[in-house]
Amino acid sequence: MPWKSIVLAGAGVAVIISIAMKTQATFQADMFPPYDGEEENMNPGVWGQRLAEYLVAALAKKGIETEAPIAEDWGWYVPVRNDGFRLAVCCGHQDGAADEFLCFTEPARPVVKKLFRKIDATSQLQRLTAALQQILAEESNIRGVVWSEPGGKD
Repeated sequence: MPWKSIVLAGAGVAVIISIAMKTQATFQADMFPPYDGEEENMNPGVWGQRLAEYLVAALAKKGIETEAPIAEDWGWYVPVRNDGFRLAVCCGHQDGAADEFLCFTEPARPVVKKLFRKIDATSQLQRLTAALQQILAEESNIRGVVWSEPGGKD
């Protein structure tokens, strides 16, 4: 499991403490080269449309519905259908070797601040992260998967 959540409750108050939230993965793969011209709309050396398309199809097989990937200057944003707050997988090529990629969830942590309240996103992130772990582990052309916490902590 990418993290553990502890819920402390009493006197009508619940506090969520999250430990070891590993919601981002780096890996190597040769199966996601850039499309011709893809890098023109992004920062130099950044691409990942093929990876985003692959994740949309693979997540659908795991029962997770997404919307069409959106190009950003840093990579690709794949919205995940979810009620109550925005949920997504973000992905793309990383600076360096042509086979280095990164995927991370948005939000990265299981507590979402929305207006004047906090939303517990633990179950949605657990489901999404578990599906991503399976997808990356099951594909023989993806190697060297390393999961870490936001901010680079392993």
